[in-house]
This record gives sequence, structure tokens and C-alpha cells, in this order.
Amino acid sequence: MIEKDLVIVGGGPAGLAAANIACAAGVSVALFERNFALGGQLIKQTHKFFGSEAQYAQIRGIEIAKLLINDLKKTNIELFLNAVVVGLYPDNILTVYQNNRYFKVKAKAIIIATGASEKFLAFENNDLPGIYGAGAIQTLMNIHGVLPGKEVVMVGSGNIGLIVSYQLIQAGIKVKALLEAASSIGGYLVHASKLKRLGVALKMNTTIKKAFGKEHLEKITTVKLDDNWQEIPGSEEEIVCDCLCIAVGLSPLHQLLSMAGAKMTYINELGGLVPFKNNNYESSIKAIYVAGDVTGIEEASSAIVEGKIAGLFASKDLGFIHPNFSELEKELRNELCNLRQGPCGKKIREGLEKVGGLI
Repeated sequence: MIEKDLVIVGGGPAGLAAANIACAAGVSVALFERNFALGGQLIKQTHKFFGSEAQYAQIRGIEIAKLLINDLKKTNIELFLNAVVVGLYPDNILTVYQNNRYFKVKAKAIIIATGASEKFLAFENNDLPGIYGAGAIQTLMNIHGVLPGKEVVMVGSGNIGLIVSYQLIQAGIKVKALLEAASSIGGYLVHASKLKRLGVALKMNTTIKKAFGKEHLEKITTVKLDDNWQEIPGSEEEIVCDCLCIAVGLSPLHQLLSMAGAKMTYINELGGLVPFKNNNYESSIKAIYVAGDVTGIEEASSAIVEGKIAGLFASKDLGFIHPNFSELEKELRNELCNLRQGPCGKKIREGLEKVGGLI
């Protein structure tokens, strides 16, 4: 059995940030990442971030991942890639599957930074080849250099849907329409404006009803929705396309926390089932901390800040106080407040109020 002071589950922005802080505090850390590389969603994000210099403003996601990973290379952290944590049990015991073998890990403290999974939509023939989640399309294009199709329809106008639509256009793919079930754009209007200038039809109060095709997607039928989210008869429209991208949000990957018996609650504004946590990002289970999208869906900038806070306090509770603890804590909490200001942060603030309003 492997024994460590601190185990971090997830090598995305929150997990990497937590690891860097904990290692700087002198903690013995092991990080488990289920994929072949560190970085999580950052390694497929080619757009530049908003915010301040402290939040990596004007730096592309792929470059932010490199910065976080390079910092980690300077530490003595023990990394486990292609390692899936499949169980979390009492007394902080984890079971891990890696390279066709299972093994156990014992930790004095744990940070769960498992991120989120994509939501999908139920409609007829939604399993046709050519129908993807936004993350899959980003993986194909930005990691493997593979075009998903020639003519795309995007479903969902959150920041992911808007940004991926623009990336598709940059790759030479025609985005024929963007469908949004709500009456207004869900993401930043600056992204939507770029699409509109490039000729993308933005169809509000509209969703997909059916997909058609034999061997792969050939066309779709859309339908208008009324104020009660009900289909309006006779409003159907056909759009010829060979690719459909579903970008309707993310759900926190809460399974390990639920398995361990952490206190959870469903918060729609935060994406689904999320853990209760105190102001130090400790869950209802002592010595198990949480950070990033597993606590509620936000931007990667927020996940990085949350990871740092969780790393600070997990280290402190283990008896390892970061040399700049007080200064860092104040700066990080201020950063989170700033990130959650404005209209786009309203939903997050409302969701956080339902679990105590903590930052």
C-alpha cells in the first residue's frame, strides 16, 4: 500500500494548482490523473482567458497548463497517469486502477478535484456518428488535429458552445447555426457577437428534435419552444449538416464524494449534485477537501484559485504551513470574489448562497 501525507485526485487546473501549493508548503504529495496527460480541460483550450494577470489573462488555456505543469516538475511530487481512482473508503483509503492492476493508497488528507462531465440531450437518433459533445470536438481538433465534419450545428450558447463554434470556424468548418433553448445567449456577448459577424445564425428558443442519417449524420430537425419550454407545433425546420455539437453544460463528477458519504445537495445553478464545504474547502468528511468543478461548474480560472485555497488549508491541517500563507489566503479569496462579479457570475453567486455562500 502506498502511503502519502496528501493525495490529490484529478490533474486538471484545480488539482495542479493544489499540488503546487502543497508541495511548496513541504507536503508529501501524490497526484492521480485518469488520462495520459496532465492539464484536464486546459490542454484542449486554445482561447485566451479573461480576468487579471493573476488569473492568466490573455494567456491561452494550453499555455496555462504548461505553466502549471512546469511548476510541478520542480517539486518532488509523485505522479500517477492513466490511473483511475475507483474507490474512496473510510480512513482515507483509495483504490486505484492503473496498467491492468489495482492497488490501495492511504492518505492523511485528500483533495478531490475530479472536475465535471458533459451533459447530453435526449432526442431521436442521438447516437449517430457525427454527433459529439463539445469536449470531444475540442479533443479531436486541438489535441489530435482532426476535423469533426464540414458543416456543423452547435446546440448551446454558453461560453463553451460559443468558443468552440469560433474554433470550428477558425479551422475552416462552416457553422450553419447555433441553437439555444432559452430566450437569450448564455455566455459572454463578446463571443456571440463574433459569431454573428461571421454569419452564424443564432436561433433562440430553439432546440434539436431529431437527427437523420444512415451511416452517419446527414441532417437534423429543429423545433421552436414556447415560454414553458414546450414544442411549438409547425415550427420544425430541417438543417443539412454532417456534424452536431452538443454544448449544454457540465455536471460535477461527484461519485467519489458520494461513495465516501460526504454531505451532498443538488444545486441547479452549480450544475448538479455538489458537496457541502466549509470556508477552507473541506467537505463534511474531515481531511477530505474539494476544489474546482466538482464543487460547482465555473471557469478554469476559478478552479485554479479554489485548488490553491484547498492546497493551502489541507497543508496547514497536516502541519505544513505555506511560508506565504496569510498573504496568499487574502489574495486568493479576493480573486475568487472578483471572478464571480458581474452578470455572468450571478448564477454562481446564487448557487453558492444555497450552500452557505462560502468562498
